[in-house]
Amino acid sequence: MPDIQVTGPEVERSAEILTDDALAFVAGIQRKFGDRRNELLAARATRRAEVARTGRLDFLESTRSVREGDWQVGPIPADFADRRVEITGPTERKMAINALNSGAKVWLADFEDANTPHWVNVIGGQVNLYDAVRRTIAFTSPKDKSYALKDPDNIPVIVPRPRGWHFDEEHLTLDGSPLVAAFVDFGLYFFHNARELLARGSGPYFYLPKMESHLEARLWNDVFTYAEQALGIDHGTIRATVLIETIPAAFEMDEILYELRDHMAGLNAGRWDYLFSIIKYFRDAGAAFTLPDRADVTMNAPMMKAYSDLLVATCHRRGAFAIGGMAAFIPSKDPAVNANAFDKVRADKTREVTTGFDGSWVAHPGMVELCKEVFTTVLGDAPNQIATARPTVDVSADDLLDAGATPGTRTLDGLRTNVSVGIIYLQAWLQGNGAVAIHNLMEDAATAEISRSQIWQWVTSGATLDSGETVTRELVDRIVEEEYAGLLAAVGDDESARASWETARRLFVECALDPDFPDFLTLPAYEEVVRAGG
Repeated sequence: MPDIQVTGPEVERSAEILTDDALAFVAGIQRKFGDRRNELLAARATRRAEVARTGRLDFLESTRSVREGDWQVGPIPADFADRRVEITGPTERKMAINALNSGAKVWLADFEDANTPHWVNVIGGQVNLYDAVRRTIAFTSPKDKSYALKDPDNIPVIVPRPRGWHFDEEHLTLDGSPLVAAFVDFGLYFFHNARELLARGSGPYFYLPKMESHLEARLWNDVFTYAEQALGIDHGTIRATVLIETIPAAFEMDEILYELRDHMAGLNAGRWDYLFSIIKYFRDAGAAFTLPDRADVTMNAPMMKAYSDLLVATCHRRGAFAIGGMAAFIPSKDPAVNANAFDKVRADKTREVTTGFDGSWVAHPGMVELCKEVFTTVLGDAPNQIATARPTVDVSADDLLDAGATPGTRTLDGLRTNVSVGIIYLQAWLQGNGAVAIHNLMEDAATAEISRSQIWQWVTSGATLDSGETVTRELVDRIVEEEYAGLLAAVGDDESARASWETARRLFVECALDPDFPDFLTLPAYEEVVRAGG
């Protein structure tokens, strides 16, 4: 019998996932690697304190030989060679079926930013992936509408994204301590599905989020090697795509590829978390890092272009995929809004494919064909452009840190948007929905993080708006009161609903304004979920 204690509420078919053998497998990972995870989180805090002192990041001198070395990642599996359009979304059953029917090449099945860690989502998501891998997934809604796979023999490659290193799973404990959530998400999926995937001509592939160093990549590599050995699967079978979505990771792209080279597939330009990370890391660095409205910070900003160019050049030099960022726009019933959204997505995807990216993300099935069309215009019948010769890219540390050159303005409307989006998203998150359509954009935890961290930065730095008004605690409190009143007006007299909105408002204000900046707003939000029995 495994020593893991399960304290989560009952979830349908959980017995199929939380078997003794599966829990023992996850317990083995936790015992072997849990302490290293804790050490790496402590190292994050030490590095961030140094950045706060110096206002600087740079490429590591200690790993220069890796950056200058002549090496390649392992060969790409045949079924994973064409990734021109990838759809992202939570593992909720209906949305999973829609993603699998979307025509995308890859489905990023998300346990992280587009999901919430309610126990029903954690275990229900594993059930849904179990069925998806076996092509048996189906769903009938409360309104008796049926959903099923249109073509079970032709679905996207399934690539789960476990939660980041910072998250613990409070519903599973070992020796009295919660398990590392990443070990749970990875371990349960791998244990139940790795052999089935191989039998079907695919394999266990993963997206890895929020890493901050090559040492964190080394930990994942060791976890993969352990898992392969434990199940008697060939070394290198697991393949990972790492999201470069933190500013310190941008300085260690070569090193991250190298650490995972036997298990590597590529890197992804996780633009929204990357922007959040820049704000978070340099939140107290003054005017040079005080950015304009979120909507103004595009991939054409100098620091974002440097990051994008460096990612493509680094990946292709090592034989790995470079995957572009999220198109957060979603189709609208308003023709004018729809036309504008499609124009922006087309321009964004055109920029990516001409930069050299091999594929890109969309958040909605309605954007799949557009992304596919843009990439196919350049790729043609070729699966990717890894081997395409491109001009040498020279990106310096100063280029990556050139936040002050970002064009745009800070506006009262931008502040209002940050407040309203943050509260609306958190309210939905607390109810178990991690991917939320707000103002014709698909918002997830990363975009909510931008909203609250930007407010913190503006207040702390005494930033001014284009009107000349200084962003103060008093101004933010007034905007919160006004926006919140409008949100409550739509709720009416439902006391339960009003209570959930009040919790969302309180959490957002605390995370956006408390002097002691929380690293992730989802951590105090998760405490609320666990306290409520979720």
